[in-house]
Amino acid sequence: MALLTVRHGWQQFRLSVLRLNGISSSLVKLRCESGHSPTSQQPTLGEENIRQKLQLKFPKATFIQVNDISGGCGSMYEVQVVAEEFRGSRTVAQHRMVNEALKDEIKSMHGLRISTLVPDSS
Repeated sequence: MALLTVRHGWQQFRLSVLRLNGISSSLVKLRCESGHSPTSQQPTLGEENIRQKLQLKFPKATFIQVNDISGGCGSMYEVQVVAEEFRGSRTVAQHRMVNEALKDEIKSMHGLRISTLVPDSS
C-alpha cells in the first residue's frame, strides 16, 4: 500500500493506494487532514482564511463567525456575518456580497451556508 499526500488550496488529503501485482489498482481510503481536530476550539486554516477575507470585505462588521461543518475537511462552511454594509440590501443581495468576497475559496468548496444580518440601529 502506498500513501500519497495531495494538497488542494488550504486542504490536504491523504490517499492510500493499494498495489496488486505491481499494478496500482484501487483507491482504498481518502482522508482529509486539516491540521486541527474537528472538535477543537482552535479555528482551522480554512476558517481563519475565510474570516480574514470577510473582515477585509466588511470592515464595519460587528460579528463574523466561520465554522467548518464538514468535520474539518474544508469542503463545507457555515458563515454568519452581521455588517452595516448590508443595510438597505435584501437578503439575496447580502448573500451575493458574501459570495463575491469568497469567490476564490468557493471554487474548492462543496457548499457554503450563509447567514447575514444588519446590526440594530438602536
